[in-house]
Amino acid sequence: MVGIEIRQQLKLTQSLVMTPQLQLAIKLLQLSRLELQEHVQQELMENPFLDEAPESSPAESSEKGAEGGAEASAAPDAGLLAGEGREADWSERVQQILPDDPGTEVPRSAMSDVDLDRYLENHSRGEPPPFLRADASEELPQDHDTRYVQKGTLYDHVAWQVKLAEFTPREEQLALLILGNLDRDGYYREPPLEDLAEEVGLDLDEAEEVLREVQRMDPLGVAARDLRECLLAQAEVLNLEPPLVQMIDRHLPDIEKRNFQAVARAVGLDIEDVYAAAEVIATLEPRPARNFTGEEPQYVIPDVEVRRGADGEWQVVVNDDGLPRLRIARYYRDVIDRDPSAREYVRGKVRSAQWLIRSINQRQQTLLRVSERIVDRQRDFFDKGVSELKPMILKDIADDLGMHESTIGRVTTNKYMQTPHGIFELKYFFNSRIRRLEDEDIASEAVRSEIKAIIQGEDPQQPFSDQQIVKLLADKGIVIARRTVAKYRESMGLLSSSRRKRFY
Repeated sequence: MVGIEIRQQLKLTQSLVMTPQLQLAIKLLQLSRLELQEHVQQELMENPFLDEAPESSPAESSEKGAEGGAEASAAPDAGLLAGEGREADWSERVQQILPDDPGTEVPRSAMSDVDLDRYLENHSRGEPPPFLRADASEELPQDHDTRYVQKGTLYDHVAWQVKLAEFTPREEQLALLILGNLDRDGYYREPPLEDLAEEVGLDLDEAEEVLREVQRMDPLGVAARDLRECLLAQAEVLNLEPPLVQMIDRHLPDIEKRNFQAVARAVGLDIEDVYAAAEVIATLEPRPARNFTGEEPQYVIPDVEVRRGADGEWQVVVNDDGLPRLRIARYYRDVIDRDPSAREYVRGKVRSAQWLIRSINQRQQTLLRVSERIVDRQRDFFDKGVSELKPMILKDIADDLGMHESTIGRVTTNKYMQTPHGIFELKYFFNSRIRRLEDEDIASEAVRSEIKAIIQGEDPQQPFSDQQIVKLLADKGIVIARRTVAKYRESMGLLSSSRRKRFY
């Protein structure tokens, strides 16, 4: 029988331990601009030692620059987001209190009473803290646009019309139940109408009549069960011609496929009339809830800007507008005086604030370096346009900067660059290679631009097929398969040649 014993042994291993500061730096690196702003605001709320420096006027900035030019040149990135002037003095004192390596433990003797008390004594006088208000119960004024330009919901808009209609109480209840089951496009798809009719105590014929009345309210076609029913409701209210209503009722699939010859034979009209009717049908609204979705447009604020300098070279500037200028707050002497045990709390919060400021500075510097390398490698794009975009992968930038590909991936995710040709996500500049017959390889995005230009310049009555586009690209030395052309065309939202064709 083998005995079980407990023994101790020493084992030497190597492992990667991520310090809290490294984890914070990685987290901030992959955040978008909006997410970074939200994270900073959250930290400002949770950390009483983190403060937002007020924006200085141009006169104050020039005065500070004249007085502290030597300090600024010694630490070029000290004022990026960490504040200036007295904040630089506070940063020096923090360096005396905290070690350079955030992963090491601070000895208790390193944060002596003399150092902290001296700092608090020097900065005890000054303006009141920005987070204190004279009247705590006073509410901030509501934004004008939020107060007066709020959109009503589709339910409220149609329910108001239902209240004004001459419905019986049961019919009104059924109409409201129908409105409560609309999808985001304004269609009523489930549950079955007979279930709702049974719930309120109406016959199916009565329920169908209520549904028909709701579909003719504004917006026209709301609560339709399919596209055909939606367009029919609009056609009847608009008093469209009977042949056109017949096309919607019986030949909508052929119209969608632009098979006008089949429709012309079925309704006994000339193909010119069928084409004109299709143009009218295209003006109807297939999504009644389009104006009631509540989706606000998302505006992109570029993280970096590329512009020509005075010497004609391209310059990359990091956009810090909207990002708070952070500093260490200096209003907590009373806390230390009242409770000496709070010194440990102060030390932890000061260290956390310093880590955040350093990590944001590092994020901006990394973003600047990556953007500069992108500009260097894609100089032809900035000089001539999208057609000159070169193939490039993450590994190319990673090798140039001595970084890992995952780091470049984090930097280029949800970050945007403003260029003379528009605003692009940084990932836009990374493209696969498309082979050319004679010239050097071309980027896939440049091929998309060529396909789009070919389609925009075609004859609408004789559009190019995908195979014809392949031949046109081959004439320019670009070798590409037909299925690749179809894939690129569909990714840009361009229809096939049969659906792009205009008959007249």
